[in-house]
Amino acid sequence: MKEEKFKVINFIRELIIYLDKYLENFPKKDIEIKNRIKNISYDILELAYKANTSNENRIEYINDIISKIKVMDFLLNLCYDKQIINLKRYTKFGEKLDDVLKYSIGWQKSIINKNKENGA
Repeated sequence: MKEEKFKVINFIRELIIYLDKYLENFPKKDIEIKNRIKNISYDILELAYKANTSNENRIEYINDIISKIKVMDFLLNLCYDKQIINLKRYTKFGEKLDDVLKYSIGWQKSIINKNKENGA
């Protein structure tokens, strides 16, 4: 389970690096979308660390991560629709988000299964 947690954080880190690299040329009129995407990415990282260190609220933090990933996906789709990012970048962002989402859900399931085994 520890390895999975670190994988989630590593995938989030890769997402943040990719976002920083490829969200630099935003039109001024859409800068708020860029700022929301960046802020959400750091929120996701913070929630992952909270989930990693908390014993009581892990599932809630992971649920928050999943929710924020879905919001970020919506915002990136909006950027694609507005032609702020091209299909190649949109696809790459989607792959990075899918990695974070897949491992977050796996982390969540492992916690739920562990709780069931322990009778909680």
